[in-house]
Amino acid sequence: MMQRRLITLWRIVHTGIVNFIRNISLAVAAMAVMVVTLTIVLFSLITNATFTNTIAQITDKIDVSVYLKDSTTTAQANQLVKELQHQPNVKSVRYLNKADVLKRYEAQNAGNVQLLTAINETTNPLPATVLVKPKDLNKITDIKSFLSKPDNSKLQSDPPSYSGDRKAAIDKITHATNVLRKIGIVTVIVFTIICALIIFNTIQMAIFNRRDEITIMRLLGASTSYIRGPFVVESMIYGILSAVFSVLIINAAFLASSNALEASSLGLLDINYANVYFEKHFIILLTIQLMLGIVIGAASSTIATRRYLKFKTK
Repeated sequence: MMQRRLITLWRIVHTGIVNFIRNISLAVAAMAVMVVTLTIVLFSLITNATFTNTIAQITDKIDVSVYLKDSTTTAQANQLVKELQHQPNVKSVRYLNKADVLKRYEAQNAGNVQLLTAINETTNPLPATVLVKPKDLNKITDIKSFLSKPDNSKLQSDPPSYSGDRKAAIDKITHATNVLRKIGIVTVIVFTIICALIIFNTIQMAIFNRRDEITIMRLLGASTSYIRGPFVVESMIYGILSAVFSVLIINAAFLASSNALEASSLGLLDINYANVYFEKHFIILLTIQLMLGIVIGAASSTIATRRYLKFKTK
């Protein structure tokens, strides 16, 4: 029994491969669109990972500076630090007294002799500061809202540093990455639908070309799965080859950008990181591409055969 099933499966696969070679001219259009679709999917996965890394790097470099009045006691400052540490979007909190802030300021301006001379000739004018690192830039306003509470606001000499140009720059970065992700999702959905329709029509034409052969097979008592199987195998081959081509295209694009163009970044897209991510996760990405290609091809051909061969669903 098992041997008979294996023989039947082999015949279905063999027939599907033969049909693919026989209908290669019809397959080209379907594969071309599927290659575009899978390339967009792969590019979206890589860019999403790259944007996530970019946001993480930016977030790690950015903190909200809370400037305290000279009248604020150490106990009050420590209490503010403790409350900030319990905020859900706070990654870390660091308190710098006036002396620490002065040392930090001198280190940051080590090359400016005149500025250092001027500040050392006067009483330390710099306020004690609390440095707050956020977890998510999209929710950084939660920290600002907490700091705006009356009990916390009265301890501050100036508004937190998350304001003005700095705030606008952060907001633009997060907004741009969110928009690009949404565009990628919509594009993938649109091309997947187009790809499925083209495969659907390709299988329909293949069925039409083999209608006499299919009629004979049905008269001879061929089962539903035996007749449908080769069409499904044929469309799965579309998906497998398209997945391989899409990976090769992305790989060629990275080689061109890093070698010929000598580019390290393209706007928010860190090409070097994207290339490293692609190489590190090559097997996983290739597996995802193969699975998507097989699923899209198999689903499209299954629907086409059910509709145009008028099989009953078992």
